[in-house]
Amino acid sequence: MRFVEAGGARVSVIGLGTWQFGSTEWGYGRGYATGVAGDIARRALDLGINLIDTAEIYGLGRSERIVGEAIRGRRNDVFLATKLFPVGLPLMVRWRARASARRLGVNHIDLYQQHWASPLFPPGATMPRLRKLIDEGLVGHAGVSNHSLRQWQDCEAALGGPVLSNQVRFSLVSREPDRELVPWAQRNGRIVIAYSPLGQGLLSGKYQVSAPRNFRRFSSDFSADGRARREALVAALRDIAGRHRATAAQVALAWVVNKPNVVAIPGASSVAQVEENAAAAELSLGDDEVQRLDSLSA
Repeated sequence: MRFVEAGGARVSVIGLGTWQFGSTEWGYGRGYATGVAGDIARRALDLGINLIDTAEIYGLGRSERIVGEAIRGRRNDVFLATKLFPVGLPLMVRWRARASARRLGVNHIDLYQQHWASPLFPPGATMPRLRKLIDEGLVGHAGVSNHSLRQWQDCEAALGGPVLSNQVRFSLVSREPDRELVPWAQRNGRIVIAYSPLGQGLLSGKYQVSAPRNFRRFSSDFSADGRARREALVAALRDIAGRHRATAAQVALAWVVNKPNVVAIPGASSVAQVEENAAAAELSLGDDEVQRLDSLSA
């Protein structure tokens, strides 16, 4: 496993996203949360993945509880990240952070992220409270999610120090972070955490014939026209994968994490899938292959 080091943090380039752990909309079945999810998290740690990301809103705390149970006895193996949903008064930040820590079964959250920019309160209302949690030792690093560059910088100013990371949708089908966020992170020793790095599975090539039978089928990316627009890109991923004895999904992940200061948090529906994801950390793409994918995804 490869790692990114920034701001005193050491984070695996492939992490584990756990939105699915506490939710039913993915259609993984009733036994997923009570059995497979924990197996996935434990196997991720075995493979050298240390970044596990969750949020209080995922399953209304259920994802955090599943993660907490899975990492019990292995706290030192984990860079644990969770997220604060920006609804409610800023004065509740401490209470909600402690509630997340209880569900996770820990006394320290490595990365505490504001899930979205608050529509009601400016950074100056929330970030100083997060600074107190850092000073007290409950939180290791502040992070944000779904923030523009200006919003990220405003949060840093309000915190009075580095906001380590910005978690955003980033993949070959969602390349907006390449414009400002990634270059700024690289220049300033910050981290971009890519969620949906496989375009929610679109880049795996599994859904070229038909859309998945869950909430994703309502996305324009998974419509017949959306899938048709990505045929050439998926074909290129498969071709490059063949040269490396890899899968299309691994090539798509490698495109993301080959960028300095960028890590990815794909989800997984099975232990086999988390093993496949982890292996992408060691896949190195040639300049010509990167340029080919860039041109097809522009």
